Amino acid sequence: QLQLVESGGGLVQPGGSLTLSCAASGSALNYRAIGWFRQAPGKEREGVSCISSYGGDTIYADSVKGRFTITRDNAKNTMYLRIDRLQSADTAVYYCAASPPIQAAILKIRVPCSTTRGGYDYWGQGTQVTVSS
Repeated sequence: QLQLVESGGGLVQPGGSLTLSCAASGSALNYRAIGWFRQAPGKEREGVSCISSYGGDTIYADSVKGRFTITRDNAKNTMYLRIDRLQSADTAVYYCAASPPIQAAILKIRVPCSTTRGGYDYWGQGTQVTVSS
């Protein structure tokens, strides 16, 4: 059973940067789509970025394009979210998520990932990011 654990959150000043990590255990991240989501107080959980199961294709929400960078290191079984030029609107609990293994990826067929919650069966517990001066 895949388990995900986020780390790297904290209190950051506006304009600062940080990198969130999501370490996987119990199974490999290979052949899975992975994504980062966030939930601000009183708001729905929203997808901010994802990376495909094969080929490394990425998608970013419009609100984070140019500031967020998602990466994965299958050898370390870890995914990352680099956040630059942090804004107060980025304050939220950030969650990583992974899909079940995708058959197309095993066959080396590129399939786009999604920033919607459907299809992601495995979730971390979340890490808080607070942007404040």
